Amino acid sequence: MPIQPTGKIWHNGNLIPWEKATIHVMSHVVHYGSSVFEGIRCYAQPSGAAVFRLPEHMQRLLDSAKIYRMPLPYSLEQLSNAVVELIEANEIAPCYIRPIAFRGYGEIGVNPKNSPVEVYMANFPWGKYVAGDAADVCVSSWNRSAPNTTPSLAKAGGNYLNSQLIRMEADANGYAEGIALDVNGYISEGSGENLFLVRNGVLYTTPLANSVLSGITRDSVLTLARHFGIPVVEQALPRELLYIADEVFFTGTAAEVTPIRSVDRIQIADGNAGPITKQLADEFISIANGLRPDRFGWLTPVKVNAEQPVTA
Repeated sequence: MPIQPTGKIWHNGNLIPWEKATIHVMSHVVHYGSSVFEGIRCYAQPSGAAVFRLPEHMQRLLDSAKIYRMPLPYSLEQLSNAVVELIEANEIAPCYIRPIAFRGYGEIGVNPKNSPVEVYMANFPWGKYVAGDAADVCVSSWNRSAPNTTPSLAKAGGNYLNSQLIRMEADANGYAEGIALDVNGYISEGSGENLFLVRNGVLYTTPLANSVLSGITRDSVLTLARHFGIPVVEQALPRELLYIADEVFFTGTAAEVTPIRSVDRIQIADGNAGPITKQLADEFISIANGLRPDRFGWLTPVKVNAEQPVTA
């Protein structure tokens, strides 16, 4: 998915031209992966546009930075306002927003304390992350990192080296995505998505202790499921439960709610999105696009005329 350049990028409180957003090759982040970031979507609305769960994303960025002892000189409100400012300056919606904080040019060596913290935000058009109506996936030979190694609650750049191995292996073997197990062999998540499955009308997902990111879309789906009265269980899940599930789907800012058609070439039920997956996906995207009431207060309006108008 090629990046489409836009006019401005937000850098340390100022809007700068896209082409000026550069870093030195000796920046700490290049050598040691010392970055934390977010992925956020801005959706078209019947009139205008809105960012989905902006404060929650910015709070997670702050939390990730805190875990890595990376002081950010901006408050939750300032970071959230910066996203709105950027989108309105570039006048692009719907779009994907990428805030990132990293250790810049200062010193060489693992200790990052004397390398300055830089904060950038970009936004640009971006479509589907997982191609097609449903995904054929595999269980990866690569495990997620064990607890007390690289913290999974931090959305850190270095964590995604593991994700790259999972995704490239899946691609090489003809799959759309890979599912990682944790160090104990239980289901963890996809390379960039949380995972849900349905069996006998119960919605299951793995808890945060199974080396998963605390996904914003994951939380949204759990909220919607409880709103609809769907039984929800968060527990460690064995790999083989994927093969006998009635429904399986990914969630994530990029993936949104993506049905899974097969795992390791074992078809899930009849291979089509199941009723619970459809119900949750429909409600999620309808709220995001302003077609149903924002009953949970998830949307932050931005003053942009969407390029893809939404109609009921």
